[in-house]
Amino acid sequence: MWDLGVTVGETEVLLLDVATLGSAGGCDEYGGESEENSQRYSALIHSHRMPPPSDIVKVAVEWPGANAQLIEIDQKKPLSSIIREVCDGWSLSGSEQFALRYADGAQLYITEQSRGEIKNGSILRLAISPARAARQLLDRIQSLSIDARLEALKEMAKLSADPSFATEFINIEGMNTLARLVESGTHFGEMLAFTLTAFLELMDHGIVSWDMISLSFIKQIAGHVTQPLVDVSILQRSLAVLESMVLNSCTLYHRIAQEIPITQLITHLQVSNQEIQTYAIALINALFLKAPEDRRQEMASTLIQKHLRSIILNHIIRGNRPIKAEMAHQLYVLQVLTFNLLEERMMTKMDPNDQAQRDALFELRRLAFDGESDPTGTEKRKALYTKDYKLLGFINGVNPALDFTQTPPGLLALDNMLYLAKIHPDTYTRIVLENSSREDKHECPFGRCVIELTRMLCEILQVGELPNEGCNDYHPMFFTHDRAWEEFFCVCIQLLNKTWKEMRATTEDFNKVMQVVREQIVRVLAMKPLTLDQLKVKLYNLSYSEILRLRHSERVNQDDFHSAPIIELRERIQPEILELIKQQRLNRLCEGSCFRKLAHRRRQEKFWFCRLSLNHKVLHYGDLDESPQGEVPYEMLTDKIPVCDIKSVDVLELAFSILYDPDEALNFVAPSKYEYCIWMDGLSVLMGKEMCSDLTRSDLDTLISMEMKLRLLDLENISIPEAPPPIPKEPSSYNFTYNYG
Repeated sequence: MWDLGVTVGETEVLLLDVATLGSAGGCDEYGGESEENSQRYSALIHSHRMPPPSDIVKVAVEWPGANAQLIEIDQKKPLSSIIREVCDGWSLSGSEQFALRYADGAQLYITEQSRGEIKNGSILRLAISPARAARQLLDRIQSLSIDARLEALKEMAKLSADPSFATEFINIEGMNTLARLVESGTHFGEMLAFTLTAFLELMDHGIVSWDMISLSFIKQIAGHVTQPLVDVSILQRSLAVLESMVLNSCTLYHRIAQEIPITQLITHLQVSNQEIQTYAIALINALFLKAPEDRRQEMASTLIQKHLRSIILNHIIRGNRPIKAEMAHQLYVLQVLTFNLLEERMMTKMDPNDQAQRDALFELRRLAFDGESDPTGTEKRKALYTKDYKLLGFINGVNPALDFTQTPPGLLALDNMLYLAKIHPDTYTRIVLENSSREDKHECPFGRCVIELTRMLCEILQVGELPNEGCNDYHPMFFTHDRAWEEFFCVCIQLLNKTWKEMRATTEDFNKVMQVVREQIVRVLAMKPLTLDQLKVKLYNLSYSEILRLRHSERVNQDDFHSAPIIELRERIQPEILELIKQQRLNRLCEGSCFRKLAHRRRQEKFWFCRLSLNHKVLHYGDLDESPQGEVPYEMLTDKIPVCDIKSVDVLELAFSILYDPDEALNFVAPSKYEYCIWMDGLSVLMGKEMCSDLTRSDLDTLISMEMKLRLLDLENISIPEAPPPIPKEPSSYNFTYNYG
């Protein structure tokens, strides 16, 4: 009698024996999924057994039309020997033509390299080998029967994600066949969609270079994007193929840029399907990112002329549907790439001998102090200019060009000053004259402030840095104006001038003022104002006095209690609070979290789920087809890691890896900083370490503060009962009514 040990939740259980399993029918010839059998094989009975040796794994193996075999896999034996034994169990000859695949999840082939991932309780399927499957499918996709070809391409789309199958299929020149099917232009509808899906999956393995793509293939794919009334599934895959070409091949960028007009991509942003919008903006970002530096400004000008910003604002940001994570990421990427166009000016020093740059400085002085230009170069006029430049707040009054020699912000600061002076002349002259006429040492050095503020904004918005793969931090207000950067600066320089006056600052307080302004800007950006007007209102309301109040309230927990008795009380309370936080973290791990699998193409939206068993001894995890709505039962999570096997946890920003066994790791990418802290704390507790996350520090401070305040309340003349008050008796009737008449 065979049995198969697995762990579900808190209890170690056994799969039923072979005699009770019955027929395992319902699998296709490639070992496709049979949900009915998977449920039947997961019938469980309670038992407590000693764990098997680490080299022995107990699994179930299915084959169409036969009873399942429950076997023990010796990981020291060659995989070919194990497959031979399985074939012998069903009297199948030619074991070299067979392979093992997982029955659940991605249903990948098991190889000598991946066999170590097999867990106790896994359900496997005997299937034809990757080489045999590749040869059969290559023949079938060239069949004269349309139905046979469609079924073969459908199976290809599934199998192409498997690296073993992909290697075999590519080795028999299968990629050329798929490329010819696309180039022929004779495939439409589902058949073409499956062909493109298989092609993209195969290319994503990195076995074949994207540079092998022919011009006719590119033209055919581009035609699907530029032609009207193309099937949605074909359009999605065509956009994805083009994006991968641009990102993975330096030589294909120019060809694709010629074949795909930006206007056509912008048209796809005006549809109601957010998936199409996401693929379209991803291709725009890819073209933007890979464009030569001398073409990026030209491309940006074209996007402005074609009203890309307003289309994104009206059809996506202000659309009727909530923005999904991938769209938010693409908007963030576009925002970063747009601001990175400022990098060249930011890193360019001013040349004191450049006449055009000197004219720009002269224009700043003229707009502030003169009604008309007077280029006469008399000594008297030069002395007057020096005085005016001092009044403008430059450190080097004789030659203010020297103020712009530091990078960053370089010439970008000069550009910002000119924009303010020409587009908002009233604001510019008001700020300049207001400060130049003061004689109480509280004048704000406008020129110096502009330079420092520009540097600060570049740091806050990370100008010049590449987009972060896991970031979705876009700001809707930057899509409300074609000159969003300059307008953002104009709002912030007014804030700086206002804060300077509120602080009654002098030049000695310059750094202190800049720190306050930075805090004001960062706090308001975190609120994600929808428009620049909202930004202005929120910054206006966040005055210096409000910043002081917020700082004070945030320091209350740290500064309120310093006496010895209070400190002693805090030390007594802290262990209780820490234990409370530990329990909360473990409870959250027991509830589990959904994580997204990061692939070459983010928009595949593949997910997996992980949760801790109720006895805190096992981590259960498994793949999901879509993001779950609610709790995922343990039975659906086919893989597990005993907590006692965890050796360490490696961390990197929002990513972390659980290291177990000598060479095994489970990799996580947290969807948010909160979820990252929850898991890091929970894993630390499981490993007997201290919780060190920012969330723990915040929760600890908050809860201790609340508990301290409750215990220190003035309760004079108030008796606190030892037991809770009794629950009132039930009313004699529940027919409560009220007559409004």
